[in-house]
Amino acid sequence: MTARGTMGWLRARADDVAAALLAAMFVAFLLQIVTRYVFNNPLGWTQEVCVTTWLWLVFWGSAFVVRPSDEVRLDLLYHAVSASMQRKFALVSAAALAAGFAASFPASIDYITFYKIKKSAVLGIRLDIVFSVYAIFALTVILRGVWQVVHILRGGPIEEAAEASDA
Repeated sequence: MTARGTMGWLRARADDVAAALLAAMFVAFLLQIVTRYVFNNPLGWTQEVCVTTWLWLVFWGSAFVVRPSDEVRLDLLYHAVSASMQRKFALVSAAALAAGFAASFPASIDYITFYKIKKSAVLGIRLDIVFSVYAIFALTVILRGVWQVVHILRGGPIEEAAEASDA
């Protein structure tokens, strides 16, 4: 399998994980509605499942599913400047994002690992596991930013820098 084929397969599996998270959240949400309003006997764990799957869906999706071309961007100024200035903007923004997340990464890991002593209120899931998805997300942002900086410094097209780091 080629590198592009492998990345396509991994992207499809990331989409599958996001779809499973969304399905689990939807089922828990429906169950919550039915037990609360039909049977007047709400289940406590359904809210916890909804919140946890939502957290994982947002960070997992941001890390592996949402493509740079799908993101909302305020690029009015970016498109008003020359191509060389656009390269500088892209370089500075990629470097700043990577540096910011890299600088905060050790503290984030400390915070996440601190939560191994706590468990969720109803299901008893260790909170370091619940919040570990943020570390995955942050690491992905760092790696994408570094990839984009290297790509731009090597003279690659700016649009491809964002898409190549995501492929």
